[in-house]
Amino acid sequence: MKLHEYQAKAAFAAEGIPVPNGILAVTVDETVAAADGIGYPCVLKSQILRGGRGKAGLVVPVRGADTARREAARLFASEQGVRKILVEEAVAIDRELYLAITVDAVEACALVLACADGGVEIEELARTAPRKIIRERVDLDSGLLPFQARNVAWSLGLEGETAKAFAEVLEKLMRVFRANDAELAEINPLFVTKDGKVLAGDGKLSIDDNAMFRHPSLEPGRDYYDSDIAFEAAKEGIPYLQFGGDISLMCAGAGLATTVYDLVNYEGGSVANYLEFGGPNYRKAVRAMELCLGNDPKVVLIVTFGTIARADVMAEGVAEAVASLKPRCPVVVCIRGTGEEKAVGILRAAGLEPLFDTEEAVRKAVALAKGGRP
Repeated sequence: MKLHEYQAKAAFAAEGIPVPNGILAVTVDETVAAADGIGYPCVLKSQILRGGRGKAGLVVPVRGADTARREAARLFASEQGVRKILVEEAVAIDRELYLAITVDAVEACALVLACADGGVEIEELARTAPRKIIRERVDLDSGLLPFQARNVAWSLGLEGETAKAFAEVLEKLMRVFRANDAELAEINPLFVTKDGKVLAGDGKLSIDDNAMFRHPSLEPGRDYYDSDIAFEAAKEGIPYLQFGGDISLMCAGAGLATTVYDLVNYEGGSVANYLEFGGPNYRKAVRAMELCLGNDPKVVLIVTFGTIARADVMAEGVAEAVASLKPRCPVVVCIRGTGEEKAVGILRAAGLEPLFDTEEAVRKAVALAKGGRP
């Protein structure tokens, strides 16, 4: 689970990492009041889970209340679905560094990454100038040792009190990483101010999904998802991806879903969404179809291959869903696997034509979506 910047910075501050003075706002009026309270110039930072916010115009410096109001209104009305803005004080920056801790799965340890060129795409820098990135592996039993933190600071060319302050931030970031069961704890950029202080200009914190039961306060809200339907699916525990097409997919398994998605595109169709109908969700047909119909698709395409998950149970659920929801669009079904013979009878009794070939089902769905004959 990825946290928003304001959440990451709260975790940083809890461990003593310096962060700019900031106030979270959820309306235009709150944003202006926060900017007035912090003082101008300040920065409006959209709280969305994507990179490149500055390039996309979602991080904006403002120098007065009128500008703050205008920019806040623009951000809240933007297509990116901004629901929260972090208003932060402007910082007199001398240098920008990169600092992160992640997991080295091959070596079974933590990996510190640092670079003297912060505020850039670290992936691009790793590709074009990999030697600029300092790497320090940390044993998870021993933890980060003081000499390792100093080595990273010196390797970045830091000296004196600035090197000491950097090493302290790195040690505290390791505590954040471990305390939050993180897969990634990143500060980019890490500001070095003109008076030699070090503070987190931005923050990313990604928590291992398998450890979320240890962090109940971090249950994701609506602003973590691209759409209301995706949020509703998440509350049901159903994996869901939103797209912009007109064929709604209910598939069992990500591998099968990827194949069906490609086939739809090859046939000239487009996908509205992918909903995971397999695993623990194959008994949730009514709710699954209800979510899919929320996209107002031209076709619902159901493709499964049940081994552990039984085809006949899936078919019963689909039949119940059609009977109770009465979809206005066609429903194309290709349900294969254990209990398939019984599934065929159930689908036919529900007025659905059971198909046995995935490509045939895709061709039929695409044709229906285009308004032609299947």
